[in-house]
Amino acid sequence: MARVFKRKDRLNAMSEINITSLLDLVFCLLIIFMITATVIEQTVPINLPTQPRDPVAGRDSKQKYVAVTIDKQGRLFFEKTPVAPDDLRAQLKVLAAQPDPPVIAIREDPSVNGQQLADVLTIIKQAGLTKLSLDLQAK
Repeated sequence: MARVFKRKDRLNAMSEINITSLLDLVFCLLIIFMITATVIEQTVPINLPTQPRDPVAGRDSKQKYVAVTIDKQGRLFFEKTPVAPDDLRAQLKVLAAQPDPPVIAIREDPSVNGQQLADVLTIIKQAGLTKLSLDLQAK
């Protein structure tokens, strides 16, 4: 049965609402939500990166770099000197007080857990240094 859109009395108010376009909009939003929800919840499995070339080659020769190293046993080294976390914090504060503070090159053994790296990053942040470099293994 076909629908008649002519009204007999044009001065009376129309008592029905056409919701076809509203339903189209709702279904369109539902489809968009379903697609984006699956993309948001996915995690991407990754491998830790390796650097394809010499790590020193990409460094700026004018910029000073200071190495902070974490070895397999979790010991901290400032340049080549073993340090405690409090001593590292003190030495980094001295570097942060310089007019042009150096870039802190963080070097860690792959077997080091993430908490030790997070602790070192916290120490660097508390010292007020913002320039960081993560040294990667060259292929």
